[in-house]
Amino acid sequence: MCCFSRPVQQVADTKIFARDSRDGKQFVVYSMMVSSKEDLAMILPIPTPKESKDDAVRFLNFQTYPKFFTDMANGFPEPRMPAFGGFGGAGALGGAMPPPPLKVVDVGSYEASFVPAVKDFARLDERFRLSSEVWDKLPMYKDWGFAVFKLKKGSRYIHPMGFEFPRANPKQLFFPTVHIHDGKVHPKAGYDHALYCQTESVKMMGWRESVRPAGMFLSSPRLGALIDPRKHVYYLSMVGELKNEDMTI
Repeated sequence: MCCFSRPVQQVADTKIFARDSRDGKQFVVYSMMVSSKEDLAMILPIPTPKESKDDAVRFLNFQTYPKFFTDMANGFPEPRMPAFGGFGGAGALGGAMPPPPLKVVDVGSYEASFVPAVKDFARLDERFRLSSEVWDKLPMYKDWGFAVFKLKKGSRYIHPMGFEFPRANPKQLFFPTVHIHDGKVHPKAGYDHALYCQTESVKMMGWRESVRPAGMFLSSPRLGALIDPRKHVYYLSMVGELKNEDMTI
């Protein structure tokens, strides 16, 4: 789910990578182009166990590897058009002591925080919250946690934002794809997303498989356990007006 605490003029070219981690955890890497007239926060609800600790999420710094998704795309070269014509490409689819402020972590060109539950947004600066009216319309997230990234105003591509989080359901691989870009919850939204993952379960779901193992097109020494360089990556394009919801596989 991609939510913004203030209105944005444009969001495009969103890319998300997901992969299982150890001990029931999951990795997510997220990147996009965004244009805004004021400082704001991007908020990603994530299916963490109820009442997770403040330090349950580990943030990853991609400032030294801003080309992560550019290299990722190299694993999926577009098929050449045959001389006689044809088609190719990927398919679309009150009185007590106040709680302490949430920890802020510098991860490259932005700051990040983990918010364990909706009620904990009160521990963040007001500019980086969504209104209670929005959360009232999204009761499915009342027990979730939230990865919050504070972004500066302007138009720019955001270098990848990565984190590792504990999952309430370790059997599901989660992609945050719901949109809230104007402070409202719409049943459908315009998508411009490229989803990537490393998992065996997508082989029968219409995802496209990389032509080579990940270690042949990603700089695996920089990524540690984030990827398995011996295994292939899978890709799905989400483009157009689609149902506004998160994806799990």
